[in-house]
Amino acid sequence: MTVRPAWLLPKGQTREDTRLAPVGTWSPEDEIRTRDGVIPGGTPFAATGAGAMSLQVGVGRAAVQGTTAQGAYPVAVDAPETVTFTDGAAQFARIDSVILRVYDGLFDQNENTLARIEIVEGEATATPTAPALPACSLRLWDVTVPAGASAGVGGIDWSSALADRRRYTAAVGGIIPQGWGLNFDGAYDGQYRDADGALERWNATGAQWETYRPPERAAETISGGLTTASGWSLSSFAARRRNGVVQVLGNWARTGANLLASPNLPDTLVATLPTGWRPVLLVEATAANGYGSGACAIGGDGLVTLRTWAGGGPDRNDNALEKGTNLRISATFVQ
Repeated sequence: MTVRPAWLLPKGQTREDTRLAPVGTWSPEDEIRTRDGVIPGGTPFAATGAGAMSLQVGVGRAAVQGTTAQGAYPVAVDAPETVTFTDGAAQFARIDSVILRVYDGLFDQNENTLARIEIVEGEATATPTAPALPACSLRLWDVTVPAGASAGVGGIDWSSALADRRRYTAAVGGIIPQGWGLNFDGAYDGQYRDADGALERWNATGAQWETYRPPERAAETISGGLTTASGWSLSSFAARRRNGVVQVLGNWARTGANLLASPNLPDTLVATLPTGWRPVLLVEATAANGYGSGACAIGGDGLVTLRTWAGGGPDRNDNALEKGTNLRISATFVQ
């Protein structure tokens, strides 16, 4: 049978129908295969030392993918399971894997129909590696078994021997949580995963994961709405805001008496920015007029205050802010 509806046939459905049809928490791996993995929620399949050579694996749920013809098996462990490791080899350490395994006599040679937590023993070598897994199984933990380890000599140090190998899966469209093994391809354009705290999106055209960046908001702009202080006239003003970043640029001309008398200016109010276009904290802006330069403070109250000035120029020895000279103030700040 090539078309397998789920929960449709009046006389029931086969086990293959149930596993192949999308009736569970499945994230696709290709057109018909499921990404197997642990289903998040709490701390599924948590590992705790239960004795010198014994490990307890907690409750949890998972999907275990068999061959393409088999489909994926939903598995739930509803009570903690304890597994016991054989003694360490005489000379070298080894790495054993704790796995969730499905047996299906219709597809394998075991003539069983069950799922269980079990150990796959690795080879003891000078540089041990985790063992290859049997078909239709999911790696949960790797355990380093030191040379000579046994219950009589203290067994396994669980604080250092455990390596978390749980990988996670999620529903279609869901974000696959961070887990062991990020080196996997996505299955469709627009799939998302948590990569060590960063959100990544699968680009099917480029065949790569890319850091997700939300679309930028359209920029807002204003060209007025501020109040110019007495003694100044506004030549031009513009403010632009996008994603909380504000850029302000204004030109003012002095209209009162010139400031040639003293090169040391007192704090001089120039303008007040409109509500909604002000910084949260005091911001230092730049001021210049072609002859000199200075600093300008923009407060959370929107007050734009010229507070330091350095005169100069090839033929000037004053503050260069005389009447009619254009003063430009520019600032960029985050709201």
